[in-house]
Amino acid sequence: MEHLYVISYDIADDKRWRRVFRIMKGTGEWLQYSVFQCRLERQGLMNLQAELNEVIHHHEDHVLILDIGPADNVSPHVTSLGKKFEAIKHEALIF
Repeated sequence: MEHLYVISYDIADDKRWRRVFRIMKGTGEWLQYSVFQCRLERQGLMNLQAELNEVIHHHEDHVLILDIGPADNVSPHVTSLGKKFEAIKHEALIF
């Protein structure tokens, strides 16, 4: 079952920040400078955490992963000033 996650990060080093950004861009939708929303199943979340753990420095960097709930049943209540916030919708991907 997919859950909707909001992931934010504060990375002390620009090189590591770019690596984290590339990982996140391949995983979710970019909302703001260091904030993404992702629809992930349990295994996808575990893979993402493992990948991020290899990049960040645990004494200098900080990653927050907020589980909003089951993606199909969640309707996040978000107050957004300026640009409109839209939760990721479930879509079929064709390669």
